[in-house]
Amino acid sequence: MKCPYCGGDNSRVIDSRPADDNNSIRRRRQCDECGKRFTTYEKVETIPLTVIKKDKTREPYDRSKIEAGIMSSCHKRPVSIEQIEKTVDAIETEIFNLEQKEVASSQIGEIVMDKLKDLEEVAYVRFASVYREFKDVSTFMDELKKMLDSK
Repeated sequence: MKCPYCGGDNSRVIDSRPADDNNSIRRRRQCDECGKRFTTYEKVETIPLTVIKKDKTREPYDRSKIEAGIMSSCHKRPVSIEQIEKTVDAIETEIFNLEQKEVASSQIGEIVMDKLKDLEEVAYVRFASVYREFKDVSTFMDELKKMLDSK
């Protein structure tokens, strides 16, 4: 494991424990060259997942796209990075639990919206406005009414 501080190749594990999501192992390491400590996470490798986009093209699943969408939806909202990471972990777990090699982007979008609704309402509306491609204010208002009625 390469040290993020000095780039050294040799480090040793000081402590190992399950991460908060119980799907990975958190390891504290110490670099043998510079002596600094850092944390790594070890996760089980999953089957490669392909996303089928709206235009029927296919591309490899990319967690960072979900993270970026949620980050922009939660911009200037009272949501911590830790909450976002836990939400992305939950979304990813749900996607991989489908046990499919190919998943439609629309299915991923619905999972994201479902999790965002529980996380933060304004972030949900922001994401939905982009995801559902609201054409006018009335479509936007319809979505808001659905959200208010479900309470």
